[in-house]
Amino acid sequence: MGARARNFSSARNLSSPIGAAETALAKRPAPLMVLTIVVTTTALTLLVYMRVAWYPFVNYDDGLYVFQNSHVLSGLSWSTVRWALTSFDAANWHPLTWMSHALDCQIYGLHAGGHHVTSLLLHIANAVLLCMLLLRVTGALWRSFLVAALFAIHPLNVESVAWVAERKNLLCTFFFLMALGAYGWYARKPGVLRYLTVPALFVLGLASKPMVITFPFVLLLLDFWPLGRIEGWSSPQAHFALPQAGFSRLALEKVPLLLLSIASGVITFVAQRSGGAVPLAAGGWTAGWRIQNAVHAYAMYLCKFFVPVGLAPFYPGAMLHWWEVGWAVLLLLVVGGVVWKLRAGKPYLITGFLWFLGTMVPAIGIVQVGNQAMADRYAYIPMIGICVAVVWGFSEIADVLLIGIGWQWAAATVVLGAMVLLSWRQVGYWSSSVALWSHALEVTRSNSLAEVNLGIGLTDVGREDEAYLHFQKALALEPDDHMALWGSGIYLVKHGHYQESIEKLERSLRTSQDNEEITATYRALGVAYDKLGDRAQARANFVHATQTTPNDWIDLQRLGRLDMEDAIDKVKQSVAAHPSAQGYVQLGQLLQENGKVPDAQMAYERALQLDPRFAQAQQALEALKGRQQE
Repeated sequence: MGARARNFSSARNLSSPIGAAETALAKRPAPLMVLTIVVTTTALTLLVYMRVAWYPFVNYDDGLYVFQNSHVLSGLSWSTVRWALTSFDAANWHPLTWMSHALDCQIYGLHAGGHHVTSLLLHIANAVLLCMLLLRVTGALWRSFLVAALFAIHPLNVESVAWVAERKNLLCTFFFLMALGAYGWYARKPGVLRYLTVPALFVLGLASKPMVITFPFVLLLLDFWPLGRIEGWSSPQAHFALPQAGFSRLALEKVPLLLLSIASGVITFVAQRSGGAVPLAAGGWTAGWRIQNAVHAYAMYLCKFFVPVGLAPFYPGAMLHWWEVGWAVLLLLVVGGVVWKLRAGKPYLITGFLWFLGTMVPAIGIVQVGNQAMADRYAYIPMIGICVAVVWGFSEIADVLLIGIGWQWAAATVVLGAMVLLSWRQVGYWSSSVALWSHALEVTRSNSLAEVNLGIGLTDVGREDEAYLHFQKALALEPDDHMALWGSGIYLVKHGHYQESIEKLERSLRTSQDNEEITATYRALGVAYDKLGDRAQARANFVHATQTTPNDWIDLQRLGRLDMEDAIDKVKQSVAAHPSAQGYVQLGQLLQENGKVPDAQMAYERALQLDPRFAQAQQALEALKGRQQE
């Protein structure tokens, strides 16, 4: 197989003008050309994403990760670092991600644009790193540029860049690519110190997001192509010559990295189970459904790579028809069959395809995390494999067909231009929570999460009547959705439908886990019961609210007012049974303190009727009238 691959490569380079140019550049790419592709990649990325610097946070985990997280808001300190290293918040263990957000808060405060800029810079760094790594190993300047450019501006990656809460994806990819570079450095000249840089960077990637857990297997793929390290399986690169070894020797080399992957997997499972991200009950997530959904999701990711439309931040899980699974299986079998048939002459195809399949495994849903069927952000690392396979593949096809370089670049420009336009439009949907979830409802079906989040977004901008309609639509899809129950309950309290609001709010409490949401629910229940005249229930709910936020003066004030009203009732009962001037003065004082001035005046006047010479009643009445005249 190695000889066949070597012969194919030689034939291509001799017959093709593009191949000859790549061969010449492979010897030593001109520094100016390298600088040009770096600047161009950066400029394209900025063109697509520069608007995010003026975008706000959205109501999809940004609060959890940034503006409602007290640890993150306190900035980067030793206490924050200790918390980050031990926290399973957000159903994950990713301390570097927490530290990154905390550092942003220390620098930018809650100016969302600054947080967006950090994410954008990380994405640019990832694209440039990808380009440099490919160029260093293959010497293919223009193909490396096209892969990096496609990665930088592809619409599937918009979610990872424009969503502040998805910083973890960008950060783990940065360390993943750095670790790949360190592995190439080690493979060039093996040594203990060089080797140790690989697991060190890998750990940093795992500490950002466990998506990179497949890193040891990725290295074996790269050993096959482009590194050509596997003796008898692959041909050494002329541009980046490395010593070869047997497969078992190279696999043994990855064992320490595999142990790190296993440890990360255990920690991640515990974190997600403790955070409720892994459903405990079978429900809709049966083993059979998960397998079918995984196959369908793989096919959908491939389709969305080539036709990136209808993208949304959340794709709800749904039961699949047999034909939906059938076409997905057929597509994967056809692509896999072609890749396998061409494995000898075009090793980049099998590396790219297996990269896509393998790096997607942690997020494909075999172990279901959350309620989504798939997510654009999960394709951030896997799509690198598709980019490589597509760019290298079409480049070789063009070379074999002797298509001129001008036509090749014209085609590449059209593709990149289309991607820029599609990504520009997709970035626009992240300009606000209302825009984001309105678009999600346009391109998905039966999306209760989008209905709820759009309702919350509309509430935040004062469009409460529209918000209530979306909460109702969410409840029609998911009758026990606690956020929809909460949102509609709060609306009903504000609009005087107290009895109906109590039923919804009390149901929302059964599954709610967010402290702020629980506090707001108890507070709203207290108001509803108070308006219905049930002071005991009102007091109980306000007490619950003060237990979660003990220093909230509004809840304490409400409790004080309830105590005052109880005292007024007791005094009223007393003076009704035993009328006295002193009793009515005491009643008047309580009523006056409670803001019920007309009732207080009547109590003072009643006291004077019982005892016209009672000086305390006369003074209290005169003082009250004096304040009214002011």
